[in-house]
Amino acid sequence: MNTELLEALTILEKEKDISKETLLDAIENSLLNACKNHFGKADNVKVIMDRQTCDYKLYAEKTVVEDVEDPVEQISIEDARNIDGKYDIGDIVQIPIESKSFGRIATQNAKNLILQKIREEERKVVYDQYFEKEKDIVTGIVQRYVGRNVSINLGKADAMLTENEQVKGEVFKPTERIKLYVVEVKNTTKGPKILVSRTHPELVKRLFESEVTEVNSGVVEIKSIAREAGSRTKIAVWSNDPDVDPVGACVGMNGARVNAIVNELRGEKIDIINWSDNPAILIENALSPAKVISVMADPDEKAASVIVPDYQLSLAIGKEGQNARLAARLTGYKIDIKSETQAIESGELPENYMELSEGVYEQEMYEEGYEEAYGEDYDSYDGESGGEFEEDDEIQFEEAEE
Repeated sequence: MNTELLEALTILEKEKDISKETLLDAIENSLLNACKNHFGKADNVKVIMDRQTCDYKLYAEKTVVEDVEDPVEQISIEDARNIDGKYDIGDIVQIPIESKSFGRIATQNAKNLILQKIREEERKVVYDQYFEKEKDIVTGIVQRYVGRNVSINLGKADAMLTENEQVKGEVFKPTERIKLYVVEVKNTTKGPKILVSRTHPELVKRLFESEVTEVNSGVVEIKSIAREAGSRTKIAVWSNDPDVDPVGACVGMNGARVNAIVNELRGEKIDIINWSDNPAILIENALSPAKVISVMADPDEKAASVIVPDYQLSLAIGKEGQNARLAARLTGYKIDIKSETQAIESGELPENYMELSEGVYEQEMYEEGYEEAYGEDYDSYDGESGGEFEEDDEIQFEEAEE
């Protein structure tokens, strides 16, 4: 048993995750290559290697001839019969080859061939490992800044977080652990090239999958994501189980789940809304926290006209148009937002709309006040059980209204 070789292969298999079979094949090829360098050719050379003990035999198959023309592939009848008297012309004789007889150059070439194979297999193993993590998140350790790029150690490989994939304002310290989204893994001659990102919208989705059990199990689906990295993200969620509130599941108890994701994203705001197949409802939800009066959506043109109260216009549009922009990306609709006044001027709302809306507002206040004073739904009051309001009732109602 070749104990030293067996131990070396076992250690390489554990450390580099390279199969022993692959390494044995590399050794066989290196021995054949050494024979070729030593003898000039190796077409008739055979290698027999025991996979269990790592013992190997190297021999050349030579044809028995009467007159030898090629000593590498032929052997004379006299020499063959000196080995075994049974050989005759045309027979094949196996002549053992001592690998120790190889010259320095042949030995060095064989060594380089084995090392090259080990490096190739090591790169392949690393590539396969990270290729499986493509379109997923990984945890990396910040090493150093290379210009404006950041070198990240992912374990068995390094990745470069380029300036374009960094969130503006984020500053990393060496040895800091951060979450990254693996955009693409390329196999190059110098090893796998891993492209990672901190700005990709899918990073938020994967963070929710890791943090929210319902999302990971598929009970809650993230239907759409719109993100402006470092500032705000909007996600639309849907529940396959009527007993599970998708927004509540993502927020968590006292906001624990969403806060963990916000902390990982360095304070980036996250709006979670309910998904709806009705585009008008979806657009209304997407413009949250702004209140919406009406939505007219055209599914064919993928355009929508939205009317909001005058005091909600700036909130609906958002700072530098961010809220409206993210809502448009989230829904896939081109959204035109108008205030009540603008809608009246353009004829989309009647001229007396303000007066009508004030009447509706007063009626709502009346219903809320009655409900709070009497603990009943206004709609259920039929005017018979309690009769008309008395003076004490009016006082209670005014207190409730206040």
